Amino acid sequence: MSEPTETIFSKIIRKEIPAEIVYEDNLALAFKDVNPQAPVHILVIPKQAIAKLSDAEAPDHALMGHLLLTAKRVAEQVGLTNGYRLVINTGADGGQTVDHLHLHILGGRSMGWPPG
Repeated sequence: MSEPTETIFSKIIRKEIPAEIVYEDNLALAFKDVNPQAPVHILVIPKQAIAKLSDAEAPDHALMGHLLLTAKRVAEQVGLTNGYRLVINTGADGGQTVDHLHLHILGGRSMGWPPG
């Protein structure tokens, strides 16, 4: 299990750097990606520092469910009525570039398959 490190997301959670926040509660934060890969690209992150999905453990199950339901709520809030894609990149080979668990909500256009 990786130890969480200080990341840009840690600073966003603490409001030390700006982000275009679209949703926040006591467990999660959702904000627009600064490098969008779709017309709608929002990141959902836990406020608890978990470096990557593979580091989540059984005690984190409620938080993991909360993140999925938060993604659903945010997608509805921003009007993604025709569908959207949820992506969790895990580790270097999975394309993860920030060592803080995050879900990508991608929408506003038709998504191709396979994704990459």
